[in-house]
Amino acid sequence: MSAISHSTQIPFRGARTLARGRSIGNVKAHNLRAVLLTLLQEGTVSRVGLARLTGLSTTTITNLITQLLEHGLVLEEGREANNHAGAGRPATLLQLIPSARCAVGVHMGVDTIRAGVSDLFGQLRNYFVIRHTAEMPAAEVLIEIARLVERAIADAGVSRSSVVGVGVGASGLVDVETGVNVLAPNLGWRAVPIRDVLAGRLRLPVFVDNNVRAMALAEAMFGAGRQANTLAFVYGRVGVGAGFVVGGQVYRGSRAGAGEIGHTTMIPAGGAPCRCGNTGCLETLVSEPEIVRQAQVLAARAPDSILAARLTQPSPADAAEAARRSALEPSQSEPIERIFEAARAGDRETLVMLNERGHYIGTALANLVNLVNPDMIILGGLFAAGSDLLLPTIEETMRRRSFAGLGDEVQLRVTTFGRRVGVVGAAALALDEFFYRQET
Repeated sequence: MSAISHSTQIPFRGARTLARGRSIGNVKAHNLRAVLLTLLQEGTVSRVGLARLTGLSTTTITNLITQLLEHGLVLEEGREANNHAGAGRPATLLQLIPSARCAVGVHMGVDTIRAGVSDLFGQLRNYFVIRHTAEMPAAEVLIEIARLVERAIADAGVSRSSVVGVGVGASGLVDVETGVNVLAPNLGWRAVPIRDVLAGRLRLPVFVDNNVRAMALAEAMFGAGRQANTLAFVYGRVGVGAGFVVGGQVYRGSRAGAGEIGHTTMIPAGGAPCRCGNTGCLETLVSEPEIVRQAQVLAARAPDSILAARLTQPSPADAAEAARRSALEPSQSEPIERIFEAARAGDRETLVMLNERGHYIGTALANLVNLVNPDMIILGGLFAAGSDLLLPTIEETMRRRSFAGLGDEVQLRVTTFGRRVGVVGAAALALDEFFYRQET
């Protein structure tokens, strides 16, 4: 793995956007993408409906659908009711065949790797979780990822030829053009060529992006954000990040650094030091490690409290739930869940502490609303797991602190996919790049 270096000087290409024409082949590819994405969004639609929705001629639609039928990607099924007497035969409805192609999604966490095989509609055929440590060298982690991908494909029982590609959601700063994980502070990774290493081992196309951007794409393509023009996804666990999808396209910024909401300054003076080198960042106030630290301080002050009891010895019901989850999430010791359970059981100090976290998150979301003005914000990670405790304060603060009532128009939701959103999102990266928007 000599290709893995410790330099962060990875150039980002594509700093300028040039107006470019399209060859005839690219026009056809563009039209095909329009048809595929319309079929994804609509579910079932007639040829006439496709022509109306895409703005393409009926002749073009007929030719493209013939091609998709020949490749076994589209199914003709049923007939659309004809509401206009004398208008001819009812139109045949078309739909994508979900199992016609698939993609593998890999979500890289600080201490876990999650993977699964997804169909064309973002439905997972399987789901695997393995554990790694932050101290494990990048080369070894990538070997484990390659093995897990092979295992997922074999378990799904799909032919390798039906796998359009592998999507990887990685922590930190990612150069999407080179597939290099430029910097992942929580892992201590610098300049790790994820794409090239995995593509070389797997002999499959690989696409790499930031893991929270992948989650945003999951919701935009397959989840609650399908109808949102501007979607923001905010995720909290060890770190805090955001991903944006605007007009169906992932927004990455000029150097693929858009979305680092966890490193927005919340306390300009006297804030706690952050791993990024600054102080007073949002991440120092609302990340899982900080909430756990705050809870441990509270438990030490009140050793007879509900919180102290939950942190030291979970209830039988909690233990049973932890055992059930461990079968799916073997790396999760779940201290954050014990804190949430203490709050749900009525521990007053825990409720106060979580309410304070909610105010910080809500303030950050108000800033996001003022800057980006999204239609929808979706919360994931610990913000979704504790949404019954956090969401009321988050929502009230966001709406109250947003400029000129902008927050009142924002839909605030939790993720559609729970803990699996990272895997669905990573698969969405591959499907988006190698199927729905492929250039050739």
